[in-house]
Amino acid sequence: MTPSRDIERLLEIMATLRTPDTGCPWDLAQDFATIAPYTIEEAYEVADAIARGDLDDLCDELGDLLLQVVFHARLAQERGAFDFGAVVEAITAKMIRRHPHVFGDARGRDVAAVNVAWDEIKAQEKAQRAQRRQARGLPPEPGQGRTLDGVPAGAPALTRAVKLQDKAAKVGFDWPDVRPVLAKIREEIDEVEAEIVSGDRKAAAEEVGDLLFALANLARHLDVDPEAALRGTNQKFVRRFAHIEDRLAQAGRTPYGASLDEMEALWQEAKTVAPKE
Repeated sequence: MTPSRDIERLLEIMATLRTPDTGCPWDLAQDFATIAPYTIEEAYEVADAIARGDLDDLCDELGDLLLQVVFHARLAQERGAFDFGAVVEAITAKMIRRHPHVFGDARGRDVAAVNVAWDEIKAQEKAQRAQRRQARGLPPEPGQGRTLDGVPAGAPALTRAVKLQDKAAKVGFDWPDVRPVLAKIREEIDEVEAEIVSGDRKAAAEEVGDLLFALANLARHLDVDPEAALRGTNQKFVRRFAHIEDRLAQAGRTPYGASLDEMEALWQEAKTVAPKE
């Protein structure tokens, strides 16, 4: 089978992989639950390629992410639920519906106004979805109608924290500026320290969670994506620790035989190698 720029060929490949008896045993063994972790992983690899500025790699990773959509759609098609065409139709309809200032009669280029309209349209969609569930005799979605609905529990914790805070802020539950957020962070650090002194590890873990939530709030107030910020710091840590290992290797040594003071000195040296980090 030859490669193609046509999405139909990819759909044919997936159908072939999922054909009983003649398809791929691994692909045939998968279901929504087993594929979901790969979907999340591929999304992170897309973000990583973007962070590295590697457009060739981004092309490949976007293809891997698209394959996940095709895979899930095929699984649904086999169950008679929906197919890839329905996925495309649903997202195109949603994009048209959520951009009345572009595709409809509404006009306006103000970002704030567009965001307000976007939220209103999403609220209407949620109400219509609830009506459809009721008409089909299905129970309401968990927590239907509450302010913090709609933030996936499976989202990365820092991302979910920011989205929860955003939703609460829209009904007025938020600090007016960043200074109280900084005060809250200091308060949470003190509470972590107090639990460490008390020796209560479970309580300390809970306070660490509170501290991370407060840090996510700081990132939100500064309009910083905490996931992206932490990914950047992780990469920086990898580069600087690699410098430590390289410098030790020049002397025929490894970190296992080096003291903390030696490694700290090399860490500080690493910071001077890339002072703009």
